[in-house]
Amino acid sequence: MESIMVIISIVIAFGITAGLGFIIIPWLRKLKFGQTILDIGPSWHKSKQGTPNMGGIMFIIGIISSFIITAVIFHFSGGNLEGVYTNPLNKANKSDLVLLIAGLCLALGCGIVGFTDDFIKIKLKRNEGLSAKQKTAGQLLMTVGYVLTLWLSHNTTWTIPFLGNVNFEKNIFTGVIFWLVSIFIIYGTVNSVNLTDGIDGLCSSVTATAAIAFIICGSLLKYAGLEILAGALLGGVFGFLCWNWNPAKTFMGDTGSLFLGGMIAALGYAIKCPILLLPMGIVYVCETMSDVIQIGYFKLTHGKRVFKMAPIHHHFEMCGWKEKKICVIFSLVNAIGCAIGVLLVAYGY
Repeated sequence: MESIMVIISIVIAFGITAGLGFIIIPWLRKLKFGQTILDIGPSWHKSKQGTPNMGGIMFIIGIISSFIITAVIFHFSGGNLEGVYTNPLNKANKSDLVLLIAGLCLALGCGIVGFTDDFIKIKLKRNEGLSAKQKTAGQLLMTVGYVLTLWLSHNTTWTIPFLGNVNFEKNIFTGVIFWLVSIFIIYGTVNSVNLTDGIDGLCSSVTATAAIAFIICGSLLKYAGLEILAGALLGGVFGFLCWNWNPAKTFMGDTGSLFLGGMIAALGYAIKCPILLLPMGIVYVCETMSDVIQIGYFKLTHGKRVFKMAPIHHHFEMCGWKEKKICVIFSLVNAIGCAIGVLLVAYGY
């Protein structure tokens, strides 16, 4: 039954997201919510000036609607959304449902921060949107709220592949580690996904590979809720790709990329091993590290650069790679990382 529910989740999310393109894109165009292309980007991106932004609204609606509809169908069909892999008696763990709901709230909250940023950029004509401090404060507020939910629901045990479970509630010291590491992981993941959204179709296609990996992990861990949520994510980004593949008819904006970042972080916590986000989100990691390396090297050498442009997808653009090629290669690289992550779950849990 779980496999059928995953397919239903994918189809509903895809249908809603792709279908909304016929409504939301003209609406965004009518409101003149077009992208402003900054001069610091590749010169050929100027042709994208005015492309409707904030299209991430489409898959936000699609993913959330799909998860709710499919979860209700599954529940009334006698299914169980909670996982059984954390319970030695093989009974459903109610706190696992909290992970799914809190994860959706985290993603939606990050999406709201992104929406605010996009709105200021586009409607109020302030190119920089929210200030760095404001954006960070908003993201940290959502992150702390999510970690607090984890703590209060006792979702503080991580499964380290081949090493076993680590419970961070043992004492104050491990509790502090849990809070600090979790905030770092979630905040870092959200912003890494945000950095990956730089060319047509890249963030969506890379995220699709991660979604597939989480569906497989959910199946391995007998965690139907995780499978359904990851399925909704897969359907949503595929539906969006119908409009975002080069040449893009719309961009997801920070509205969409921050939402996806929250989703990926939440799915990492749903499998009780957020450190697996490293291999399963290897492209996100590389995007962030390229930015950090570029900025650090630039400051240390007073103007020299490691990459032609950062994040790294722009470097390959400057080397002559077409956007479609970057999307395909980056997605394949992330798929390899995802395969490693799935193997670790399959044999290391």
